[in-house]
Amino acid sequence: MGFATLPSRMAWRYLRSKKSHSAVGAISMTSICGMAVATAAIICVLSVFNGFQSVIAGRLDTLSPDVLVTPAKGKTIADGEGTAKRVLAVDGVECSTPTISDNALALYNGREMPVLLKGVDPDAYAQVTSVRSLIIHDNSGRFLTKDAVRPEGTISIGVASQLGAFPDDRFLIFAPRREGRVNLANPLASFITDSITVSGVFRTDQSDYDTDHLIVDIATARRLFSYDTQASAIEVKARKGVDAATLAGRIGAELGPDYVVKDRMRQQEMNFRMIQIEKWVSFLLLFFILIIASFNIISSLSMLVLEKQSSLSTLSAMGMNRRQIGEVFSWESILVSLTGGLAGIALGIILVLLQERFGLIKIAGGGALTAYPVELEWSDVAVTFIPVAAIGIVTAFITAAFARSRIK
Repeated sequence: MGFATLPSRMAWRYLRSKKSHSAVGAISMTSICGMAVATAAIICVLSVFNGFQSVIAGRLDTLSPDVLVTPAKGKTIADGEGTAKRVLAVDGVECSTPTISDNALALYNGREMPVLLKGVDPDAYAQVTSVRSLIIHDNSGRFLTKDAVRPEGTISIGVASQLGAFPDDRFLIFAPRREGRVNLANPLASFITDSITVSGVFRTDQSDYDTDHLIVDIATARRLFSYDTQASAIEVKARKGVDAATLAGRIGAELGPDYVVKDRMRQQEMNFRMIQIEKWVSFLLLFFILIIASFNIISSLSMLVLEKQSSLSTLSAMGMNRRQIGEVFSWESILVSLTGGLAGIALGIILVLLQERFGLIKIAGGGALTAYPVELEWSDVAVTFIPVAAIGIVTAFITAAFARSRIK
């Protein structure tokens, strides 16, 4: 056996052997457990953020189109139908439809609330989105009647709750006139008013849509907002098998720089960005806990050096130089860090899989989400292992330097 393998073998023996002072063994075990718990916490927290991101991504197919086209400047596209036809001609587009969105005021039974009124073509919008599957209350199993004699509206669960309006109820809608001055003597003259019959109530379990959305026929919306052919956006459905991001690129090339074209992921870019920021901020906080746990490793190994000090002179007399003796405790530090880190990674993976399978930790008042969603990504496991290895290397240098200083 050469001296090249001797330090690592001795370190392994020191790790497994019973310590003459029970305190040293207890501190060593505490160090390993501390490293394991902190590492497992990193795996679990990162997996929870991955789970929430997957939940958001999975719900994007509710009221978000595959591709959304909006004007680069201003609020409206001058020729909504014409632009929608240009988009429909792009290879890979199954359906495209103009929509109008703007703010309005809803009034029912003395209750009022601001709403985001959205005008759509009922048939096309039902093809572009999954709105029909989201309706939880309706009077005849339908979304909207196209070209209805009396204006109809499908309201979100938030609007229904705040106004107390449900299918077949009629409420007033007020939209501010786009042109002209406000008449202080007769403020109502500054608004265009219509009455809307509730045809259904929808719920997406997304606050962006559930809080204040009202969907009406596009003809009703244009009448309320004094539009002719204008549209706020063009919503697009991709053909089966066509990648939305690729299709967005084609549409952008066709329409030019006067339009902003986004696929589903880019439409929720802010939400995903916030999740990523929170995820890695949490990672940094837990990384600092790992650093604190590494202090325990340095302390326990320093005590081990003091315990083995009588053996250091013996090793030196046997021909081991200071560097080789220092390597023994370097390997000891690396083994302690790796043992704790790998045990923590294994524990974290097990906990994530148990949560994914059985939903052990519940969400109070989570609505459709009854348990914390988790999703294990192996890239996160690799990222978690990096600080564990770094801590092992740093503590190895410190412990080796201390061991060399104790050799007489």
